[in-house]
Amino acid sequence: MSTATESRTALVTGASSGIGEAIARELAAAGMTVAVHGRDEHRTRAVAEDIERLGGRAVPLVADLSVSAAEVRTLAATARERLGGHVDVLVNNAGVYPGGPTESLDDDTVDALLATNVRAPHVLVGALAPTMADHGSGNIVNIGSWMARVGVPFMALYPATKAAVEQLTRAWAAEYGPRGVRVVTVAPGATATPGNADSADVLAAMTQGTPAGVPVQPVDIARAVRWVVSAEAAFLHGGTVDVDGGIASTRMR
Repeated sequence: MSTATESRTALVTGASSGIGEAIARELAAAGMTVAVHGRDEHRTRAVAEDIERLGGRAVPLVADLSVSAAEVRTLAATARERLGGHVDVLVNNAGVYPGGPTESLDDDTVDALLATNVRAPHVLVGALAPTMADHGSGNIVNIGSWMARVGVPFMALYPATKAAVEQLTRAWAAEYGPRGVRVVTVAPGATATPGNADSADVLAAMTQGTPAGVPVQPVDIARAVRWVVSAEAAFLHGGTVDVDGGIASTRMR
């Protein structure tokens, strides 16, 4: 299988808006054929169609990753089929992030958080990484969070799921790396997305004291992902690339 950029394929979960959409667009602009996954059919198709309109190659895939492991496996199989028989790049971006005190999370919310943020990446890697390894090449990018390594008072379980993702990255790098599959986490900082537009003031306050001074933008994450899956990043295995404006590693005030 060729590993030339123009012939590679990618599955990006949670790509109907925000960070995932920016990643899908960036990878398509780099020449990949991208499977755009989302839960909302209208938004998912709109992103894929706009990528095509701009000269890229994209296919929409609609699925709810929180429903069952079987549906996640179906998504993997459908992506492989619609991408010409192989998925070269998997970006585990889809995630839910309910906040609030621990006692406020009901059981259904907890189940959805664990299913989407941890189980879905695990199932997708189990379904797609072995074939990548058989071909001797592939990339898996897990989208983490700056919150995975700090304690915050307004949410506990979401950061814990992202800490789990970082550990899965390390384990999968050890498991699949020797067979040509590179696995890396890209960890965004406080990022301005459509999903948190009503919290713009909170994001501004959170990032005011960082070196960057402003929230991360989805395109910043997308550019990092594009580099991580390129040949220029050939020696990145199992680590975390922080794209967070310095929020997790500095204290300025």
